[in-house]
Amino acid sequence: MPDGRYVVDLEELDHLTRKRESPLTITRIETIPVRAKLGADFKGSHYHMTHRSTLVTRVHTSDGIVGEAYAGDEDATLNEIDHIVHDELAPLVVGLDAMSTERCWLAGYPVTFDILRDRRQGLVALAGVDAAIWDAVGKALGQPLWRLWGGFRRNIPLIAIGGYYGDVLGTIEQEIQSYVDLGLAGIKFKVGGASPEIDAERVERARAAAPDGFLIAVDANQGYSVAQALELVRRIEHLGISWFEEPVGWNDDARGMRDVRLRGSIPVCAGQSELSPMGCRNLMEVGAIDICNFDASWSGGPTVWRRMAAVAGTYNVTVGHHEEPQVASHLVASQAHGSVVECFHPDRDPFWWNLIANRPPLVDGELQLSDAPGLGWQLNSDYIDEHRVRRD
Repeated sequence: MPDGRYVVDLEELDHLTRKRESPLTITRIETIPVRAKLGADFKGSHYHMTHRSTLVTRVHTSDGIVGEAYAGDEDATLNEIDHIVHDELAPLVVGLDAMSTERCWLAGYPVTFDILRDRRQGLVALAGVDAAIWDAVGKALGQPLWRLWGGFRRNIPLIAIGGYYGDVLGTIEQEIQSYVDLGLAGIKFKVGGASPEIDAERVERARAAAPDGFLIAVDANQGYSVAQALELVRRIEHLGISWFEEPVGWNDDARGMRDVRLRGSIPVCAGQSELSPMGCRNLMEVGAIDICNFDASWSGGPTVWRRMAAVAGTYNVTVGHHEEPQVASHLVASQAHGSVVECFHPDRDPFWWNLIANRPPLVDGELQLSDAPGLGWQLNSDYIDEHRVRRD
């Protein structure tokens, strides 16, 4: 691929990968769609959510090892993603050696090529399979993925995404206290849905309610103009804000974020809305970001997140991950330039708090990853059965 694009010669790939069976040959893929009603209607700057959905994916191999992961939060398109896995992805990767992670990913990448549907559907389908393949690899090697992917540390700070409009979790003060009670290290606070003046007052209340050392970042979800974003920066820069995420509108966000970054005094974070490491690279090249929170579950899986992390290291950009702590914890902890991991209040993401049966308690705001092989999570089968989406 001399021009840097992902070029797939499926006939050659098939010849190379199916010549002989490996002990970790993929034999079949199983999925379970899961959907849960949230505790409230959660509103950001220009969106709201009432349900959370994900796809549990299991990759079965010839020696009996089963890789298992869940990825994505696509409530409206859960059924379509499920069909992509079975109708399009499975025929491409069944029979391949799961140890050949790059080859498996490249074999599945054509599910993103359909220009008549949202590319994210294929990317989320691929992400679940990719994460499950990596889980199988970790289990086969007897190593946790945080170590296989770089092993920089095993403890990682966990912060909440919160500050939703409408006081759905009580007052701002009560919401901050709930995160302190959960043992979290900080909050990424929603802004961009009101004027900079009103949002600044909301952030000031959050800071006043938080204990010393409690991290506070802000996230506009692309809700401001450059001028509005800079006004908010001026109003809150004395509050010790860790970063300002997606401050400006999507249509020219790279240049807009560059302006906010260079003219303001708060580090800028973005990347979750990009679909590829190349998109993240472009943000870095323009000088738009200090932190890249690329989302493996929205972009094709851990394989491509690790490519982004390698590129970020060459630009001195810190790496994070947009929510999905079940995989983000391993990815971010593996990297020397990793930052923090994000989760939600239990009412906003019941999966992290209920689907994982062996989630460890937080210690001083940090999640300590275990030595269990692969992702190391044990999924709660009773919870899955209770919230399983029944197929027609």
